[in-house]
Amino acid sequence: MILTGNYSRVQIDFKPFWEKPPLFFWMQTAAMHIFGINEFAARFPNACVGVLTLLILFLIGKKLKDNTFGFIWALMYLGAFTPHLYFKSGIIDPTFNLCIFLGIYFFFRAKIEPKKSMPNTLLAGVFIGLAILTKGPVGGLIWALTVFFYIVSTKFKQSVKWKEILIFGISCLLVASIWFANELINNGFWFINEFITYQIRLFSTPDAGHGQPFYYHFVVVLIGCFPISIFAIRAFTYSHAKIDSAFTELTAFVPWMKTTFWVVMILFSIVTTKIVHYSSMSYFPVSFLAAKFLYDWLNERATWNKWVSFGILSIGFILSLVLAAVPYVGMHTQEIIPFIKDPFAVKNLEAVVDWHIYEMFIGIVYFAVIVFAVAFLRKQSKKAFIYTLSLATAVCLFLFGAIVVPKIERYTQGAAIDFYESKRGQDVYIHVLGFKSYAHLFYFQKPVSKVSAEKGEAYEDWLLNGKVDKPVFFVTKFDRYEEYRNHPNLELIKEENGFVFLKRRNDTKNLFLK
Repeated sequence: MILTGNYSRVQIDFKPFWEKPPLFFWMQTAAMHIFGINEFAARFPNACVGVLTLLILFLIGKKLKDNTFGFIWALMYLGAFTPHLYFKSGIIDPTFNLCIFLGIYFFFRAKIEPKKSMPNTLLAGVFIGLAILTKGPVGGLIWALTVFFYIVSTKFKQSVKWKEILIFGISCLLVASIWFANELINNGFWFINEFITYQIRLFSTPDAGHGQPFYYHFVVVLIGCFPISIFAIRAFTYSHAKIDSAFTELTAFVPWMKTTFWVVMILFSIVTTKIVHYSSMSYFPVSFLAAKFLYDWLNERATWNKWVSFGILSIGFILSLVLAAVPYVGMHTQEIIPFIKDPFAVKNLEAVVDWHIYEMFIGIVYFAVIVFAVAFLRKQSKKAFIYTLSLATAVCLFLFGAIVVPKIERYTQGAAIDFYESKRGQDVYIHVLGFKSYAHLFYFQKPVSKVSAEKGEAYEDWLLNGKVDKPVFFVTKFDRYEEYRNHPNLELIKEENGFVFLKRRNDTKNLFLK
């Protein structure tokens, strides 16, 4: 967008990208205008969304009940593994999920506050429209299924009025039309048709490498949302309506969040393409239910049982072991390599990375804090237990992300990124062979080029065999190199840490365009 000046069309390698609408990319583009084209700018929108999410959870929790519940809810989200990590990423989902959650919340308010039904329904439509602008029609689908199954769960004692449907639909459509209508007017049905075709394919057929068993997302959320997933399970085991002596907004919101959870989990378990972040919308109901259980426990309305302790200690041990094992593996790669069957992974581990024994203590100390919190602190001070466990998780993830993750990246893609950056500013082509990646476009900072768009599917073949106008470099993986080893137009530059770097042979008669 920055290079072409075309902010209405999402492109990758200067070719139309019909998989996602542009809202999140607009946010990243704005950040890059301010901070430059770099990793910080790419991640900055999610950092802002993270802060905004915690503030929103506190304010909604305060409105539903009180300051204590709002604070616990925000703390639950901050102190869980995948929700915390997603705010440091550059992916779309944190923005998408927040918009859907707000769409559900404001429609909930419309149902419990009849006098304010219209403005709340309007806001619900606006946020679902923004969700659709972020990731497509699945945002509207999640909202619609949640509302439908909530009404079914009440045995149709609740209903949606035609006026609410009209207001919601108009506001949602107007917001989504900011881009969809513009795209339709300027470029016709082709792009919209490709977009819809992709969405259908995503739901009906597994993308390469992303076919997983039905229960995949349940395992992902159980382990990835530690420790709040354990508290949320406990919240499913008792009747919230019975323990709350009188009707409260907090009690009324429980079935909405339970319905949201089951809609997300079942929907994306049915979808044949299964990727970790697809179920990330469940983080909102999981964190809410975790906060609800802890709030009830604080107020002697729910009991702690041995299964909660067992869940925290067992999954906490597994995660802590993984955190401690990563530096250990890094310090003992030569002893571990003989047991690894994947040739690409073996080559990755040949990277020279400087590890220290103290890095193992991030995981070790984290588990020690978990044991202390569960075995001792829980019995002395419930609030201290909640704060200690949540903040210990947040601090652990911060340290691991700052100290260990960059070293993991040196194994997985360090050599390739170094190569891309070394070519930045040079008048050359860089292309990957045999695997899908966008890293070369970002780290090389590929300048404006119409060639890839003009050649389309034939672009790679043109780079390999066609009449090119400048030097061409290729990157492939060690386990994919065999099919290119004897290519007459390629010569080997080097092999490094699982990546093979190639160059188009210097055949001067081919160095011009047709």
